[in-house]
Amino acid sequence: MNNYDVIIIGGGLTGSVLSYELAKKNLRVLLLEKDSIFNNATVYSYGGISYWCGTDETTIKLCQEGINIYRNLTEELGYDVDFRKLDLLFTIDKNQDPESTFQQYQKFHIAPKLLDKKETNSLEPLINIDAISGSLRFPQGHVHPEKMIFAYQKALMRLGGKVEQELVISVEKNQDKIIGVKTEKNSYSASQIILCAGAFSRSILQNLGINLPLYFSHAQLIMTPPAPVKLKTLVMPCTMKRLDTEKQVAQSAEKIWQKESNTLYGDVLEAGAIQFLDGSFCLGQISQIIPNLNSPIDSVISEKRLRDAIASILPSLANLSGKWHNCQVAFTEGMPFLVGKIGQIEGLSIFSGFTSPFVFVPPLARYFADYLVNGEETLISFNL
Repeated sequence: MNNYDVIIIGGGLTGSVLSYELAKKNLRVLLLEKDSIFNNATVYSYGGISYWCGTDETTIKLCQEGINIYRNLTEELGYDVDFRKLDLLFTIDKNQDPESTFQQYQKFHIAPKLLDKKETNSLEPLINIDAISGSLRFPQGHVHPEKMIFAYQKALMRLGGKVEQELVISVEKNQDKIIGVKTEKNSYSASQIILCAGAFSRSILQNLGINLPLYFSHAQLIMTPPAPVKLKTLVMPCTMKRLDTEKQVAQSAEKIWQKESNTLYGDVLEAGAIQFLDGSFCLGQISQIIPNLNSPIDSVISEKRLRDAIASILPSLANLSGKWHNCQVAFTEGMPFLVGKIGQIEGLSIFSGFTSPFVFVPPLARYFADYLVNGEETLISFNL
C-alpha cells in the first residue's frame, strides 16, 4: 500500500499541479505536505497571473498557454478557482519619471500602457494620487490561491492519487538511486521523487549533499477578513528592486548560503494590495533575505512598516483589521524557475523557484509530466 510511482514533496501550488498532471498520465502519485492546513507561500500570495511577463520564446509560449489553461480550469477541475481578468496597476512613485520608467518595461511581450495621475485615479479611485506621478497598466489574470490548491488536490484524488499530511524526515536512496522517503509516521517507496517544497527544498538538497542555485526570502504580509471597501484593480509599486536584490544575493551564493545565519542580506518593502472575490484582502509585502528558514521576525515592527507604506498609497486600506503572516519564498538564479532532473541521483527531480508561479506552473507542469513519462523534451531542457 505504500508503493508509488512518484512521490511529490510539498503541497503548495507547484506540488499540487504537478501531482495532478502526473496522475493524468496514469501514474500512482503520492503528494506529501507537512502541514495539516494550507500554510505555505501559495496561500500567502496575491494569486496574480502575469501572462504579460514573457521575455523570450519559451516564457512567451508558457504565458500564452498558461492563460489559456485558466479559461477552462474550473470546468476541468470541477471546482471554482475564482478565475477572472482585471487590471494590474504598477504605481509610479511621485519622485520617479513616468516616461523613463515606462521605457524600462518595454521588454515584456505585452507592453504596458502609461497612465497619468488622473487616468490612474479613474481606474482605481482608492489610490492616493498625491503619492504617485502615474502608473503602468498591464492586463492580468487572477485566482484565489487557496482554492487553486484545493481544486487541484481534489482532482488528483479523483484520479486515484493520494494526499497525506506528513513531514518528510529523509529522502532514501540506494547508492545513487532513489528508493523512497521516510516521514514521521511511515516509509514510502518510489523510483521517482520530485521536490516541490519551495524554500524547504534547499534543506532537503543539502541533506543529500547536492548544491543547486535555489534560495529563499522571508515574505511578510497582512491578510484581512472580508471588508466593505472595494478595490477594483491589483496594485503594486513600479519597481524591480526585489528581483534585483534576489539576483545580487544569488550571485553571492558562495559567501551567503554556506551555512544558516540570521544575517539580513536584503530588505524590500512593496506597498501593494489585492482584494479577493469574497471581499478579503492581501496587503503589502516585505521580502527579507535571511539564510535561515527559522529566523525570528519581529511581527510588530514588520506589520507597522507594511501599514505605514500602504497608508501612503492606499490610505483607506491601511487600518483594516487583519493578521500578519510570514512565509518563505523560493527563488533561483538567472531563470524564472528551476525545473528538471537532478543528475547526481537517479530518480530525483525538482520543480521550484518560480518567479511568476501562477502563470508558469500550470503549463510547465504539463511539459514536465510528459517528459518524466515519455522522456521527450519539447520546450526546454529538463536535465540539470
